[in-house]
Amino acid sequence: MAPLFAVAAFAVSAPALAEHHMAPSLEDVLAMDMRADDAPRDAYRHPVETLEFFQVEPGMTVVEYGPGGGWYTRVLAPWIAAHGTYYAVDGDSDQRSFSSRAAEGRTKSWPETFPGVAAGWTGVDADKIVAFESDEAPEGVAGTVDRILVFRALHGLLNGNRADSELRNMRSLLADDGMVGVVQHRAKADAPWSYANGSNGYLKQDDVVALFALNGFELVDSSEVNANPDDPANWDGGVWTLPPVLRYGEDDRARYDAIGESDRMTLLFKKAD
Repeated sequence: MAPLFAVAAFAVSAPALAEHHMAPSLEDVLAMDMRADDAPRDAYRHPVETLEFFQVEPGMTVVEYGPGGGWYTRVLAPWIAAHGTYYAVDGDSDQRSFSSRAAEGRTKSWPETFPGVAAGWTGVDADKIVAFESDEAPEGVAGTVDRILVFRALHGLLNGNRADSELRNMRSLLADDGMVGVVQHRAKADAPWSYANGSNGYLKQDDVVALFALNGFELVDSSEVNANPDDPANWDGGVWTLPPVLRYGEDDRARYDAIGESDRMTLLFKKAD
């Protein structure tokens, strides 16, 4: 049995787990005090509906690709790691360029440093959080992953000319019946390539589907759960104009806050035959 979560490790604002040997439900995790700063984003990111659409279950082996600041880590790690396997995966650092040696060092040391960081965020034992680069899976991991979840990260891969290699690395991690769930800022269908090439954070949905198809995937389903029709998706400052970044600070902030976070596609892929 996986290590147990002590109630003291998680101050839960909803009713505490009746049996502390039980894995926390997704609803329990979303109510944990560690998510106090994250919870306002739930209205835009719909974690329950999104994870249900991706058919994620707590006993699975789940990869969070590019955890970044940990918004979804604070949902996934405590939910999955109790009775499943949670992996944090970043891209192949050898395919990246760096602005400084310090930046390169931080990136290359990420697999060693992230488990401790995530443990601090979540209260999950660092030994239950395994981090690695997509091309350096630990022995026995390739071909065993049930779900790979990619949240708002594809534009960065395209910007770095790494999308094809990273999608192929993801494919090698998946079990035969594994799937990839994607949430990505969505450009308008008629947006010019110069705007929807990733540099502004937005991608066309058809382009994402085609990119996955080129790399051995087939679209299973799409959802509008993370759609925001109020987002015109044409900001001069890119997606970062909107919350939570608010690129322009207090300038016109009321307008951006009223719109909320970006319009997003939500897609589920499987390995193509």
